[in-house]
Amino acid sequence: MAHISQRGVYWRAAIRRRGYKPVYRTFDTKQQAQQWACRVEGDMDSGLYFDRSESERTTLREALELYRRDIVPEKRHPYQENRRIQRWIDNDLSYRPLASLRGADFAKYGDGRRSSGRAENTIRLELQIVSHLFEIARKEWGMEGLMNPSKNIRKPSGSQARDRLLRPGDFETLHDLLSASANPWAAPAFERAIETSLRQSALFSVRWEWLDLDSRILKFPPKARGAGNKGVPAVLPVSSRTINIFRHLAAIAEGPDVRIASSRRGPGNVAPENPRGRVFGTSTNAVIRVWKRAIQIASAKDSEFKTLRWHDLWHEATSRLLEKGLHSVASITGHRMQRSRPGNYS
Repeated sequence: MAHISQRGVYWRAAIRRRGYKPVYRTFDTKQQAQQWACRVEGDMDSGLYFDRSESERTTLREALELYRRDIVPEKRHPYQENRRIQRWIDNDLSYRPLASLRGADFAKYGDGRRSSGRAENTIRLELQIVSHLFEIARKEWGMEGLMNPSKNIRKPSGSQARDRLLRPGDFETLHDLLSASANPWAAPAFERAIETSLRQSALFSVRWEWLDLDSRILKFPPKARGAGNKGVPAVLPVSSRTINIFRHLAAIAEGPDVRIASSRRGPGNVAPENPRGRVFGTSTNAVIRVWKRAIQIASAKDSEFKTLRWHDLWHEATSRLLEKGLHSVASITGHRMQRSRPGNYS
């Protein structure tokens, strides 16, 4: 039988049962204390009781920090996971205990992100990381009685297929803006994204050791190829224009003196002296920030630029390959089917 006592203006319920850890809770009224005690004792009698004290005192923010420390390093793309976690930490829901969160809270979060212009797939991935956090908390962090509230809401279906391609003049406009930035790697990355048909993660992971300039091929080691439709081939043929871009990047890496000398000889005559390490001497985030600023500037004169994403460069690259009549495009880009210019399909 629960023991209920008054302490000042509050009422304290204490339950001691053999085989269970003692449970205590404080309430504003005696009736609330009696109702809680009756519910807990009923769960104990039926064998359905779980200690919820841990989930009641652990906030979403604290759980996210633990998830970031223990779970994220094991994931394939920790950078993206950390960005999603930070969005949740910056949200007001992060101050709430895990046990107090309900499906309606996450549905409201999704609606808010949707009204701010976020894509359905972005919302889906953000909800997915919290859903996984609740499952980890329930299975591994001793919160067996914790319900996963995200399972009680409709999930976004994911992003619809995009078919945005560069219009005449778009390439030149963006290239000029990227070239004018303080980051010398931005414009070459923009060109290489279109010339190589590599997604963002694969593009910025390329190392000099994988590149054979003489044979005009890029060899990806097994660990760097990825899987499924986001994978890359073991060997990727590259165009002569791409080779020139690589040589330009080598000149940037060597320093200003080499860049001056190479400009006198022409971009095709620059040859790196056995460079090693990552091709891009900058981070993915740094280039994307420059890209977003360029889009913002371009949008001031032409609002259509607002619809362009870095990922669309992948579609642009594939369409150009199709227009060249390459029938093995899928093996290069990972596409099952890709739209070419309006009116052309493959």
